[in-house]
Amino acid sequence: MRYYIIAGEASGDLHGSNLIKALHQQDTNADVRCWGGDKMQAAGATLVKHYRELAFMGFVEVITHLPTIMQNITFCKNDILQYKPDVLVLIDYPGFNLRIASWAKKKGIKVAYYISPQVWAWKEKRVEQIKRDVDKMMVILPFEEAFYKKWDYKVTYVGHPLIEVVNDENNKPLPAAIPGKPIIAILPGSRSQEIRAKLPVMLQMVQHFPSYIFVIAQAPSQPDSLYHEFIGNTPVTLLKGGTYNLLRQAKAALVTSGTATLETALFGVPEVVCYKGNAVSFWLATKLVSIKYISLVNLIMDKPVIKELIQGELIESNLKDELGRLLNDENYISAMKQDYAELWHKLGSSHASTGAAKEIISLIS
Repeated sequence: MRYYIIAGEASGDLHGSNLIKALHQQDTNADVRCWGGDKMQAAGATLVKHYRELAFMGFVEVITHLPTIMQNITFCKNDILQYKPDVLVLIDYPGFNLRIASWAKKKGIKVAYYISPQVWAWKEKRVEQIKRDVDKMMVILPFEEAFYKKWDYKVTYVGHPLIEVVNDENNKPLPAAIPGKPIIAILPGSRSQEIRAKLPVMLQMVQHFPSYIFVIAQAPSQPDSLYHEFIGNTPVTLLKGGTYNLLRQAKAALVTSGTATLETALFGVPEVVCYKGNAVSFWLATKLVSIKYISLVNLIMDKPVIKELIQGELIESNLKDELGRLLNDENYISAMKQDYAELWHKLGSSHASTGAAKEIISLIS
């Protein structure tokens, strides 16, 4: 069967790649065409467009790039029509994917959605559009099933795909140690705009913690030159393609918001969330978003497990104080790791990709 998959971010590329592997295992004749990244391509899909051309974050940034976004939507529709898939599989990325879902439904194309848009956070009425346009929704957060039930829409909870990713990684031999002092990981995100906003503040920590080596996890889609704009003569290490090896060795981590906060927690690394964005975009978000936390860890646990330094709070003194606690306050570290263990329990199944592939295949067969 023919599968057309659309992912617009690095996390979508990761989870999309495991989904593609599971589809090939269950459907030996699977033919996959995708929007995504290197991982999805390596898993056996024909890559149409890379997510680095698609990742615009924030209201202002989206408006600025609106002509490009509209061109991409038109191109995508034409490509889908030429490919004639048995099913369209959408992975998160709602601003783009919900538009494509609405169009595809009118064209009679079956639509599956893997990893729900965060409709529980803002624009809740988008559920009405999802009910109309999406034939099968597969959710990965434990509270999403109850949320959709409130709207009389049956979804399937398949567990979180990061459980299988982290389990697989932990079953591998321990990586070769990064030489030198104990490690503090810096995960500044995958988009150039978020790296530019947060990395300078993160790098200020190097001077305050000379007993540690700071290692930056470089996004695969970003060039070395972007990071060196800010590194200068700062004694840090830039590591490309080894984020999980880094987290398996790190004593603490400075992490931008998003999937990375959950990855870091599942590897058991004490962390602080660092978020800073366009001032206008952030102000608009505060008016529209109805959630208590920005990190997935705190959202899933429904309490402040990890500290979130947001916008004006992300300053040198605050980050220094929190990193000091993560490295030296044993009671604080112990309590955080106990919450991490409960997080594992809440996330459930370790075979999300297999379950999602089964649901997709059943939809079209």
